[in-house]
Formats: sequence, C-alpha cells, structure tokens
Amino acid sequence: MPEQLLSHEQQLAPEREYVTTNGHDSSRDLTLADFLPKSEWTIEDAVETYNIDRWGLGYFGINEEGHVTISPARSAGATIDVMDVLKDAEEWGLQFPLVIRFQDLLRDRVINLNKAFADTIAEQNYRGSYFGVFPIKVNQLREVVEEIEDAGRPFNYGLEAGSKPELFAALATHQNSEAIIICNGYKDTAFIRTALLGNKLGKKVIMIAEKVEEVKSIVEVAREIGVKPVIGVRIRLAAKSTGIWSTSGGESAKFGLSTMDLVEAIEYLQKNDSIDSLQLVHFHIGSQIPDILSIKRATREATRYYAKLVKMGLTGIQYIDVGGGLGVDYDGSRTSFHSSTNYTMEDYAGDTVFNIMDVCEEESVPHPHIVSESGRAIVAHHSLLVVRVFGAIEKTKAEYDLTVKRSDHKWVKQLQKIKERIEENPRDALHDTLQIKDESQNAFDLGILDLRTKAKIETFYWHIIEEITELFKRRLEDPNIEEEIPEEIADLTPHLADQYLCNFSVFQSLLDHWALGQIFPIMPVHRLNEPPVIHGTLVDITCDSDGKVSKFADIKDVRTTLPLHPLRNGEPYYIGLFLTGAYQDIMGDLHNLFGRVNEAHVFLDPDEESGFYIEETIAGNSISQVLELTQYHEKELVRRMKVQIDEAIKSDRLKPNEAMRMLNEYEKGLQDHTYLTFNGKA
Repeated sequence: MPEQLLSHEQQLAPEREYVTTNGHDSSRDLTLADFLPKSEWTIEDAVETYNIDRWGLGYFGINEEGHVTISPARSAGATIDVMDVLKDAEEWGLQFPLVIRFQDLLRDRVINLNKAFADTIAEQNYRGSYFGVFPIKVNQLREVVEEIEDAGRPFNYGLEAGSKPELFAALATHQNSEAIIICNGYKDTAFIRTALLGNKLGKKVIMIAEKVEEVKSIVEVAREIGVKPVIGVRIRLAAKSTGIWSTSGGESAKFGLSTMDLVEAIEYLQKNDSIDSLQLVHFHIGSQIPDILSIKRATREATRYYAKLVKMGLTGIQYIDVGGGLGVDYDGSRTSFHSSTNYTMEDYAGDTVFNIMDVCEEESVPHPHIVSESGRAIVAHHSLLVVRVFGAIEKTKAEYDLTVKRSDHKWVKQLQKIKERIEENPRDALHDTLQIKDESQNAFDLGILDLRTKAKIETFYWHIIEEITELFKRRLEDPNIEEEIPEEIADLTPHLADQYLCNFSVFQSLLDHWALGQIFPIMPVHRLNEPPVIHGTLVDITCDSDGKVSKFADIKDVRTTLPLHPLRNGEPYYIGLFLTGAYQDIMGDLHNLFGRVNEAHVFLDPDEESGFYIEETIAGNSISQVLELTQYHEKELVRRMKVQIDEAIKSDRLKPNEAMRMLNEYEKGLQDHTYLTFNGKA
C-alpha cells in the first residue's frame, strides 16, 4: 500500500490491524445467546451488552449502582450520574421526554478537534495553520453555538452559515476577528450584502461561490457598497463518499463549480481586477463519511486544484476548506458501515494534513491554511434524550389461560400435545405449530373458526414459540453441544420481542432514524446491575406505524431487538437515546403535533455535591404553541368552544357550573405539554 494511502495512526503503529470493509452487510436477528442472562450478572456484562465503552469515547459509562454516567471532560473532570440529573430535572418541574445537554462536553469536543490538528501540524512540520468553523445548521440552538464559539476562541475557531438566518446569527455571535465565518449555500443580493457587512466590521467573512453567477454578483455588490470581498470557490470533485450522504459529492452533486465553471470564474475575476479576492478552495463530499479512504481521495484531488490555481498565478489563495464529513461511530463497530467510522478524529486530522502537504510538496507550492467544517463530531455526543416507558405490548403473558377442555377445538388439543413434547424434538414441534397456525388463520378467514378458539390457538402458538427459543438458548449455553440456532427460530426472534411504549415521537426527536435508517446508541439508563431478560423494540405515541425503533447499534450487524428489563408496576423505566446532538433537534417535524421536548442544560461544578448543576431549562412546546404553527389561534379556539358550550347550556345538555368548568379545563389544557402525562408525571 502506498504511504499516502495509510492513515496517520497506521503510519505511527503499522502493526495494528484496521478494518476498512463494511462489517454491516445486512441486518441480523439476534440469537438468544446475545441476550443470555448470566448467572452472575456484572456491570462489565452491561458494558459489553450495550457496547458503551466503544461508542462512548470515554464520555459514557456505568457505575456500580447500574446507572449510566457521563464524564463531560472525560478523565479531566467529574463523572455525573444520569439518574441524579433526572431527579434534579423533575424537581425543576421538567416532564419527559427530556433532552439533557452537557455543555462541558461541547467544550471538550472543540478542544480535542483543534488539538488534533495542532499536534499533527507540529508533528509533520506543516507550514500552514488550522482554522476550523462550526456549521450552525448541525445545531442552531443559541446556547450550543455560544458555548462552541467561547470554547474555540483560543484556537480562532469560527462559524459557518448556509442561509440568511444562519448568517444573521453568526455575525452577532462571532466575537473573534481572527476567526473565520464561512458562507455556504446559494446566495441572493441580500445574503451577499449581509456578508459584506461583516467584512466592513473587520470580520473575515468568506463567501463560497456555488456557481459562476454568484462570483459575478459578489463582485458587483461589493463594488456598489465599496468593500473588498473575500471569495472562495467550491469545486465539484470527481471523488465521492460512501454511506447515506454519498450523493453530496461527485460530478452530479448539487453544489459546486465544474472545471469549466472554475476557469470561467477566474477569467471574470481577472477581467474585473478582483482576482486577489479569491482566497479559498472548498470542497464537500458528504456528511458522516464512514471510510477514511474517501477523505484521502477527495483531499488529494482538491489540493491538486489548489496547486494548479497557484501555478496559474493566483497566489492570493491562502486556504483549503475540506468541508464537513468527519464522522461519528454511532454503533461502536469501527467499520465503514454508514453508522460508524473506520478512523478516529486524530486519524482524520493526520490524513488531512498529510495529504494536503504531500500534494503541495509534489507541486512545489506553499502549504495553505486548512479549514474544516466539522459539526456532527462536535455536537453529537453532548445531547442525550431520555424517554419514559409507560407500558408494553407483549406476545406472551403469564396470566393467560392454557388449560384445555374436552370441548376445545382439535387444533387447541394438538397444540397442547406439541407443547408437552417440545424437548423431544423442538424442530418438529416448531413445524407442527407453524402448520396449525396457518391452517387456523385460513379457517378464520373463511368464517369457520370462532373468535375464542382463534385467541386460544394464538396464545398456545406464542407460548410454544417462546419455549422453543428458550430451549435453544439453553443448548447454546452448553459447551458440550455444538448447535446453531435454526433459521426458522432466528426469523421468529424479532416477532417475539415485546414492544415498549415510550412517551416520545420518533418524527420529532429521532428523525434521521425514521428517514434515513441512521443508527443511534440506545439503552436503559438505570437497572444495569440487573440482567436484561427481555428483548424488545421501542414504539412511540404517534398514530403512525413508522413511529418505532427496531434497529439498534451492534458491533457485528444491526440488532433488531434491544435488551431490556421487565417493567415493574408503579416504577418508572427510563431509556436513553444517545448521540442525538447533531441535526435531530432542528430537523424534527410536528407529526401529530408533538412539539419540541423539554431541555436541561448541565454544567460541571466541583462545589456541588453531585458534581454538576442545571444552569438553564428550556420548556418544550405547549399545545397552543404547536396549534399556532398551523393557524389554530388560541383565542379563536376558545371563542369557538365557548359558543358551543353556550348552546349546550341553552339546550339543557349542560348545567352552567359544569359548562364553565369544562371551558376552564379546555383553556388550561391548551398550555399543557404536547406529550402524555401519567399520574401527574410525563
């Protein structure tokens, strides 16, 4: 393998084996061994079951009480018990679902990215500097952007805006004249004028031209208002990424200039005496790039463009912007699967610097300053969504009656006999059970099977299937038996899973999972000192069959069920959805009018007994707020209800006191949280 294709870490440690192939070719149904309750369950078993040590990057762990912990500054700071945060949040009156933001973790991510580039620049004697920018589109929340801007100030870490609203926010938030503001996306005259206002204020605002016409517009508007613009050009590379967002790059990409467009733009700038305004070469091949080889190829191709432009006499070009794409290992597999990465942040920085420098040395051109637009890797880990389970849909229940009477249908009697001889031949028992299930369904469809008989057949069916799977589970435990789980059983395993009913909306809080199949780490945040003997899936409270989570992170393939604990009457059960800080907050929709959820912003504080304090809370949407978004105005709704209630009083359907009480409840209800409330708590 040529040296330039080796990752930075591989160059330093060539004896280490790296997996660069996709380890997730297809979804798998978990074998029952995956959920095997150990006779002596330990915290280490819980860590291994949920892979928290792999995707957690040292931020997440499990303590001896079986609670998930957060170390926002990793080894440099305190460790927080998530259950302590939930307790404090409830004292603040916050209902579930609840987003918890760990602001110190944001700071740690910013520091680590800048340190990774600084270290590799020093190590490789690179003669340029690093100027990172945070793309606001990844998480536009003001508290998030301000924390990142503050943490990045010592590193001259800037911001990126891709729309007019984002640019207005960036100009006001940006406080460091040495840090860059990058403007991406298509631009109209108002966008350009606003960016140039930043230049007049002494900020370094670089507008990235997405087409030749934008270059012309920038020059014309700048001349009109008397300011020198700083222009970058996005190159449409031939190199493409892999993964979900691979269409962002390549020659058919939505943004960027072709080579012909680039030449035309340069000629225009030269003719209009503005060639010195061109200071940056930009590219972007997609978000969440899973394979380091894609990054290497794109970086080398873009640097070649930079070198050729410099050799054409465009010596004013000072920067290469490598765009976004630095991925997050959501499943902990460390592979090129779309929800993983086969490289680290340090690999990314090392390979970016190395490949730019290598091409520049070949071409004998100066080393440019490096800009990157890493957003996902900065904000994903800082946000945790906690949802409360309020019930379960079970396939088998212990209280179901399995007694057989003389008057019962022959199929019920046959199933009873099958159940008694399962251990003799489980495969044969499975096949006979499946046959009876099919025949009974056909009989029901023809109208010749009554409802009670069908119910009893289904009850026997699921109990028999469960017993057969339990039998194979025990056999898998036995080291003296070499047996694989039958395909028929593997196929049925997901159907046996309980469905845990969770008080949240997938469409609001986990949109990328529904829309793109993005995998997120999900696990209980407590009771992890107990074996998770249930394997289940999660369903939300929307009236949509897609409102569910049935794909879960795993280091081998995609799990179709999640290890969970039995629910206890009257005791809340909390599940955490991790690494949700990128895109999910802003892209969630209002399906069923479930609005934004409550938030708690947590900071470390050594003076607090628990090691932290909740600095700020943000209330989620009320019913009236989401209705306003769809033109149902609160006063008009109340007025219409009052008209109907008055009519009910006049027609003697309601007594006046009862009617006024109903109207008051209606008005009060409009201020409620959009999610469900149980016994006074969400």
